[in-house]
Amino acid sequence: MQMLFAPAREKWPWLHEEKRLVAEIKKTAKTGNEAATKILARQLVRLRQQITNLQGSRAQIRGVTTHTQALYASTSISSGMKGATTAMVAMNKIEMMSEAIDETLDKDEAEEETEDLTNQVLDEIGVGVASQLSSAPKGRIATKAAAPTTVNNKNDSGSTEVDDLERRLASLRRI
Repeated sequence: MQMLFAPAREKWPWLHEEKRLVAEIKKTAKTGNEAATKILARQLVRLRQQITNLQGSRAQIRGVTTHTQALYASTSISSGMKGATTAMVAMNKIEMMSEAIDETLDKDEAEEETEDLTNQVLDEIGVGVASQLSSAPKGRIATKAAAPTTVNNKNDSGSTEVDDLERRLASLRRI
């Protein structure tokens, strides 16, 4: 930052020099010394050109400083955005893991509910049927046409109850 103020400090001696040259030109012109007046006039023109160049350089330095500050601000914003992006990615991963855990827990709860409902139905029928179902073979149940049975009124009402229970159990397993 010290370089920014250096051209401003350098300008004041140049302005003093310009005033001194103007005064000296007037003094030599009054004495009638044309050669000295011309030399001093050339010095004054060069001095004014140097002041103009100095002002142009100062403006360029200000432009470069402003550009540098803008780049620094842009870099700071970029770093902040990078940090925010990293945080968002981490939060997204955590959220996805949380959803997966919730889904797994929901499945476990659904299975527990299914088991509870099945046990409730079996309890309504009686404990004997529950023990028979646990020892029963798993898989498809043979249809009535495949397994001929003797039909009497007593077995027919029991068969309807079993069919009803099988339908209820099947619907519970679909849940």
